[in-house]
Amino acid sequence: GCGRMTSANAIHVRRRTPADLETCGAILRRVHELDRYPVEGVTDTDTWLNPPTLTKAWVATLDHQVVGHALLTSPTQGDDAARLWHEQTDTPLAAITVLGRLFVDPLARGHAAGSHLLREVLQYATAHGLTAVLDVMEKDEAAIRLYERAGWRPIGEARHTFGANQSVRAL
Repeated sequence: GCGRMTSANAIHVRRRTPADLETCGAILRRVHELDRYPVEGVTDTDTWLNPPTLTKAWVATLDHQVVGHALLTSPTQGDDAARLWHEQTDTPLAAITVLGRLFVDPLARGHAAGSHLLREVLQYATAHGLTAVLDVMEKDEAAIRLYERAGWRPIGEARHTFGANQSVRAL
């Protein structure tokens, strides 16, 4: 080809299926190696990608290959973002959803997969009358830029604690 973008280069977002988990796990290991996300690393990717509070999960594909992932969970008492939003707005926890596990393959960045995933997840939340919240590690500057471009704004700070008393600041 001569470098023109064709529909073959378009990102598509669809619901995640069990068949996607292996690929998502491999991508997650590459992301952790490059970006230290998640900071604590993931030994069992299938479990990490299926939290007990899972609502729905999506993947982004490029040329029919999975290149990104995002999910929504229902909030627990431990979700700082949900707690802060609840305290600031009186929104009941049942009307809040938590965006998480959003990552894009380092080998496929620059195609706006993150933005496409974000848009799809937010459309789902809005259609179900849910307010989406998230937390993001302060060190994850590319992720913060993605959320800011999409219109997200900080509502507070928290500390993400992991491992042997390690912690990082989160927004």
